[in-house]
Amino acid sequence: MNEQWLVGVDLGGTTIKMAFIDYYGHLKEKWEIPTDKTGKAITTDIAKAIDAKLSELGYTKDKLIGIGMGAPGPVNTESGLVYKTTNLGWTNYPLKDHLELETGLAVVVDNDANIAAIGEMWKGAGDGAKDLICVTLGTGVGGGLISNGEVVHGVNGAGGEIGHITVVPEGGAPCNCGKTGCIETIASATGIVRVAKEKLATAEKTSMLHSISEITSKDVFDAADKGDSLAEEIVDYVTFHLGLALAHISNGLNPEKIVIGGGVSKAGNHLVTKVEHYFKRFAFPRVAEGATITIATLGNDAGVIGGAWLVKTKLAKK
Repeated sequence: MNEQWLVGVDLGGTTIKMAFIDYYGHLKEKWEIPTDKTGKAITTDIAKAIDAKLSELGYTKDKLIGIGMGAPGPVNTESGLVYKTTNLGWTNYPLKDHLELETGLAVVVDNDANIAAIGEMWKGAGDGAKDLICVTLGTGVGGGLISNGEVVHGVNGAGGEIGHITVVPEGGAPCNCGKTGCIETIASATGIVRVAKEKLATAEKTSMLHSISEITSKDVFDAADKGDSLAEEIVDYVTFHLGLALAHISNGLNPEKIVIGGGVSKAGNHLVTKVEHYFKRFAFPRVAEGATITIATLGNDAGVIGGAWLVKTKLAKK
């Protein structure tokens, strides 16, 4: 019997990442297409891209078992309904139904941060751990919680919203979610830049960051690595709050692995060491003993691999 493939799709604001993956999680083919910013042509674009890639490789649609797709925002995993995706103008959008109609394939949909967590659990830094927290530090702070091998979705699809844990209850910065003081306002790439600008504006000592016109989170960690005391203060402030937030979640979940991904995670050991220090300070001691904090290893492939896992576990057995 010819080997069938799983299709992983990861919907991002700029690009849609796509891949054909075998039953064991090995990438057979991966590519990406631009995201239609209006949100109207996304399912059509995906269907055309799959057909074109199959044609290029000399295969027909029966080579594929189904599609596992990650979308931004809360998702009803039973119906495949995306409740709200602000950037694409979707409200109660029937993504599963539309994509099945366009492709003729069975589809399962979950939140994009959740499928990245699943990808890291299956083939990445999670290393098979069944109890895992995945936090993504990018433009915002995303998250996925896995308990006993299953994603925690909650009652209405908003489980794992790590970025919106309040860490500054009074006087915190406004967050896009409508609250203030969320960890996203501090530990995301944009949050780190915001914190840096605030500290630079009031700092009495000079910093190499003062000479950079458009500061990035990388600049802050680079300066801290070089011993810049103000940059070190910023990193300490960020990792203090991130360690606190991760300890709060972990005290409820008792994870084996905490995987940190996203652009900020490129700071590597510097980030992990500092977060680990504060995590151990705030976590229940036995919880702290059981958890290992590590950097994500799959990068941009985490989502498509997680999508393939959904096909393997939710569709392939049917």
